[in-house]
Amino acid sequence: MAIDGGNQQVIADSVPFARSYQLEALEKALKQNTIVFFETGTGKTLIAIMLLRSYAHLLRKPSPFISVFLVPTVVLVTQQAEAVAILTDLKVGKYYGEMGVDYWDAATWNLQKDENEVLVMTPQILLDALRHSFLKLDQIKVLIFDECHNARGKHPYACIMTEFYHREMISNNLQLPRVFGMTASPIKAKASSSESAYWDQINELEKLMNSKVYTCDTESVLAQYVPFATPKVKTYKQVDVPYMEFACIKSDLYKLIEKHELSLNGQSISTSVSKSAKQRLHKVLSTFMYCLDELGIWLAMKAAEVLLHEEADIFSWGTLAVSEKAILRAFSLDAVKVFSAIFPEGPQWSIGSNVIANMEAGYITSKVMCLVETLLEYRKVKELRCIVFVERIVSAIVICNLLNELLPGLSGWRTEYTAGNNSRFQNQSRKEQNKIVDEFRKGMVNIIIATSMLEEGLDVQSCNLVIRFDPSATVCSFIQSRGRARMQDSDFVLLVESGNVSALAQVKKYLASGTIIRSECLSHSDLPCEPLGEKYSEPCYKVESTGAIVTLSSSVSLLYFYCSRLPSDGYFKPYPRWNIRKELGSCTLLLPNSCPIQIVEARGDGKLLKQLTALEACKLLHRVGELTDNLVPKILEEEADTKESGGECSVDEQTKYFPPELINSCGNGDTVYYCYLIELKQNFQYEVQLQEIVLAVPTRLGYDLEMIDLDLDVDRGKLLVHIKYMEHIILTSEQIAHCRRFQTILFRILLDHHVNNLQVHLGLYSGSKDCTEFDYLLLPCVDLHQNVYIDWRRVSAVQYLNNGSFDKQADCISTKCHGHYLNTKNGLVCICMLENSLVCTPHNGSIYCITGTLDGYDGNSNLELRDGEVISYKSYYEKRHGIKLQFEGQILLRGKRIFTVQNCLQRCRTPKTKELSNSSVELPPELCSIIMSPVSISTLYSFSFLPSIMHRIESLLVAANLKNLQADSSVKNVFIPTITVLEAITTKKCQEKIHLESLETLGDSFLKYAVSQQIFKTNQNHHEGLLSIKRQKIVSNANLCKLGCARNIAGFIRNEPFDPKTWIIPGSGSAEYKLKEELILSKTVYSWGSRKLKSKRIADVVEALIGAFLSAGSEIAALSFMSWLGIDVDFANVPYTRNLPVNPEFHVNVKYFESLLNYSFLDVSLLVEALTHGSYMLPEIPRCYQRLEFLGDAVLDYLITTDLYNKYPGLSPGLLTDLRSASTNNDFYAQSAVKAGLYKHILYASQDLHRHIVNTIHNFERLSCVSTSGWESETSFPKVLGDVIESLAGAILVDSGYDMETVFQCLRPLLEPMITLDTLRLHPVRELTELCQNKHYKLKKPLVSHQNGVSYVTVEVEADGVVHQNSSSAADKKKAEIIACKNVLNSLKESRIPSTE
Repeated sequence: MAIDGGNQQVIADSVPFARSYQLEALEKALKQNTIVFFETGTGKTLIAIMLLRSYAHLLRKPSPFISVFLVPTVVLVTQQAEAVAILTDLKVGKYYGEMGVDYWDAATWNLQKDENEVLVMTPQILLDALRHSFLKLDQIKVLIFDECHNARGKHPYACIMTEFYHREMISNNLQLPRVFGMTASPIKAKASSSESAYWDQINELEKLMNSKVYTCDTESVLAQYVPFATPKVKTYKQVDVPYMEFACIKSDLYKLIEKHELSLNGQSISTSVSKSAKQRLHKVLSTFMYCLDELGIWLAMKAAEVLLHEEADIFSWGTLAVSEKAILRAFSLDAVKVFSAIFPEGPQWSIGSNVIANMEAGYITSKVMCLVETLLEYRKVKELRCIVFVERIVSAIVICNLLNELLPGLSGWRTEYTAGNNSRFQNQSRKEQNKIVDEFRKGMVNIIIATSMLEEGLDVQSCNLVIRFDPSATVCSFIQSRGRARMQDSDFVLLVESGNVSALAQVKKYLASGTIIRSECLSHSDLPCEPLGEKYSEPCYKVESTGAIVTLSSSVSLLYFYCSRLPSDGYFKPYPRWNIRKELGSCTLLLPNSCPIQIVEARGDGKLLKQLTALEACKLLHRVGELTDNLVPKILEEEADTKESGGECSVDEQTKYFPPELINSCGNGDTVYYCYLIELKQNFQYEVQLQEIVLAVPTRLGYDLEMIDLDLDVDRGKLLVHIKYMEHIILTSEQIAHCRRFQTILFRILLDHHVNNLQVHLGLYSGSKDCTEFDYLLLPCVDLHQNVYIDWRRVSAVQYLNNGSFDKQADCISTKCHGHYLNTKNGLVCICMLENSLVCTPHNGSIYCITGTLDGYDGNSNLELRDGEVISYKSYYEKRHGIKLQFEGQILLRGKRIFTVQNCLQRCRTPKTKELSNSSVELPPELCSIIMSPVSISTLYSFSFLPSIMHRIESLLVAANLKNLQADSSVKNVFIPTITVLEAITTKKCQEKIHLESLETLGDSFLKYAVSQQIFKTNQNHHEGLLSIKRQKIVSNANLCKLGCARNIAGFIRNEPFDPKTWIIPGSGSAEYKLKEELILSKTVYSWGSRKLKSKRIADVVEALIGAFLSAGSEIAALSFMSWLGIDVDFANVPYTRNLPVNPEFHVNVKYFESLLNYSFLDVSLLVEALTHGSYMLPEIPRCYQRLEFLGDAVLDYLITTDLYNKYPGLSPGLLTDLRSASTNNDFYAQSAVKAGLYKHILYASQDLHRHIVNTIHNFERLSCVSTSGWESETSFPKVLGDVIESLAGAILVDSGYDMETVFQCLRPLLEPMITLDTLRLHPVRELTELCQNKHYKLKKPLVSHQNGVSYVTVEVEADGVVHQNSSSAADKKKAEIIACKNVLNSLKESRIPSTE
């Protein structure tokens, strides 16, 4: 049992298969911080795992503590994490750079601590987390260092201990973690013959790690369990090669370098690219020279061939410019030709044809020959597994090529190579490395040519031969590579040049080093760890509130990281610049213009001046808020907040609200109803006339809904609807019951076209009810004469449903019928009851409205069928329906099929040109059963439109209720029409004439501007990147959705097209439509059911509502609505303060711009700022144009959108959006900047930008005509040109005291000619996409390629079996795609395929 740092008991928890020395090491580690020194393959990881098992009870959740397992390479993260997971029940997390941990915040790390108990990671991740105080040392119970010999200098292992562990130890913190280190050698240096030298290094490691090294007494203890390879020294004799040939090759290579350097001078590339290309050329030359001297001509040629293939780009140079790639490949190709010229011609010769002769010719070196001979000595070994260690990856690649050419024919062996991390060469992916090692284990690969990555890295247990082609750089490297040979009777072969005394002596030292190191560790094992001393202490800056620190050595990297998150573009990457004056002991640090601190001075030690100024800059940046209290760039915190708040708004199921004006509680007694007259007027010819309807509601609709005008599209043309308030009436419960039964039956028949379930619906009225339902009445009316008269005779017609037969006297309702009765399904009925009745014919289930009788027609009359056959009605019914007419002499009735209820609100309805042919029929009375009488065809026709009319009224009431929710906080005396609010809450999915797109466009632009100016004024020290994130956090769809949901806006949204079949018949009493009463801001609403809404849909409605309040009210009204939502914006003017340049006129032509803009600046420095690009770094110009561009982009967008909205008031929403997009894109602004000559006045210091501007102007001047739309031009404009238009707008806005009218007056002349409906052109990519969607053409994904700085895009469309294809090129991919799409569109038009509907 042991006690950990927190005075908690820890008991050893071993595994049954642990070896004796592992158990002894575990006991030691439980008592004190320990470094176990065992050779490779002896099971050090198992000791670490047993240590974790012993601490597991302190780590299991909900414990706040964790354990951290550090490994030096990413490859080992997965390997060690899997080992821990297999042998413990602890939850294990894996962490490495590719996961994006550099950008994690405290919340993300807290989540990891809460979820996992062991965190396996590379050391830089822990170091950064500790520095930013995302993790704290006292939260870690066990801290494991794999390959801890790396803990030296400024390695992250060393920094973790010096910056945190030892600082906490000095402050007497008792909650320090147990430290456990693992190494195959505590010495990471060249071999020494001095025991004291070894002990000094061991002692240094022990002090740094505050741990004692533990090892076994002798290697023989380990040898009982682990086989050790037998060391063998293989010497080779250096063979003299033809001097003249090598001299000629080297001379030719130098000439090639000169040739390609000269070619760079003639190319149109920047100085930085040219300089970089020359440096890379010399690195490639150096590689070829190394191969020539160490490996031979043939292998040098192979190195050149490898560099020719882009997919095998072996240099880790990141992203190269196209011109750099081209020049490097051209040089490599020429080098291949130089090397190839040396070899004998003819197919008979190969490198393996006569190896000895090829060695003597210098094609391979004697060292390479020695390697081949050594390998061939093991031809008889079954299942050879060999690792050949080399120093350089280029050696691994070309030797692999050689062995695969020589060995398969001699031995059948296959060779692969693994590329490590510590090289300029391109690293292999972990997947590739793991695949090779896995094939090595399985015997599919016999030989691996490896760098040091296999010394401490991938677990390869099946190796039986290790060859050191290049000598080990350190004792640790020697011991680790030797330990890779783990099979019984394995060999460790070292290639050494014969006669090289120093190399042989070094090998002897390496062979003896293990014993000496073990002896020194054992002899000093009883000595306590010495204090660390002043060697590792350095100045730092600590944030007291969090504990985050930045040290002198970490300050430079933190400063670069901060600058990397500043705004940049394709022509400028912000970075710090130092002006170091060692002789004066001073340094000046210049930071980018977008940083609120531009100059930092420091004095001190000449070697530390750069770090001292960086540390001082970090302090200042934290104090001004650019670095957070965790010492990370503020923008990271803002991005994390935006991401957290910008998560998808959970709106899968949203309640749907209904207006209380149409809802009432069911009950008995007299009820007051407010009557509105619905007047229907048709602008088309039709034999059936319309009649007026009375709408009776329990609550008045509201002052702006007392009179409503609607324009409906019906089958035969336009239907004009006028609704006006008349008066209120009082109805008894009996009258209400009659009214409800009447409208229920009438609407059920109109909607269902059958009477199958009619009795079921009527049965819902039996007994008294206490419920909440739709309670409004739609009733026929008689001649009004300015008063409301309900046609009660027709309302009472429903009573006949319950009568099987009628009293003849009561049935007769006309004095003109002369008592003429007809036999019906109901019995004898007076003819006056049949005329204007609604009947059904049970034999076919159809329903008809009887409009009269057919004089002279009875059952014996002839009927002409469609095929021309003439037959009597009597015979027809007997033949067709099997019915024998009993009263064949009765006069026939004229019936008309009932009307179909349709959605008359749907846009783009096509009127029918003719009436249906079967709309009228002749009916024998005896086949008819009366449903209602009297009810006219006009009543039925008029009522067929009422569902659409009521849906619109219901929607208007929903809009009015939403408007009323905000009424208490709205601006006084500002009237917002309800129809405008309805437009804002109606989505395109409703398929109605009105929808939100125009208002959304307007609201979006105003919201963007309002928030932008607020953020700009209240964050005067923040750069554009931070401003953009702050704005995005407010205007993002996710935030708008959340604000909208918080105000219950989602329930008011109209998002489904009207479907008459789902329309709720008022007073139907169905439990299916049970309404729920809710209170929203003390206002009553009713809800029923739920529907799915996307978060973007809700955000769009919020923007449209802002647009509604803006268009119908004012900016103040819109701001009031935004404030009600939770977006507080103040338009008050705030002074814009910053350091003024010494002399603005020195930098810009002020008079020219004031004349151009017709505006005199009060603060001319704003003009300088608006014209300064980020690359132009001068101390007297404190800022670049990015902040003003941020503001100007928003104000121009708003001004142009408002202008278009007001200029085209009746414009369709889609066209307004297209106009806005075409008028506010960067290319349009850039084109305006070119025409105005603004490019001559931009302050910049980028050769790439200058070259792009010059090319743009040249191409622009060559155009035969200048297009208005930016995207119509085939010239690729630098974004900077458009940015300057926006920054000038921002400068004028600020200088004029935020007078937007002044901004538009000044900049509009520059933007002329503005885009109009006549000049509007759709974006070619969008136009082609929409065309293919509408016409069902097949549009393939564009093919993109790049060559010599030019982008090539191929667009292909298959239309009606014909392929239309175009390939176009431009400086950037976007422009090339635009040109290709334009050409394909033209091709489609020329082939007479219309490009628009």
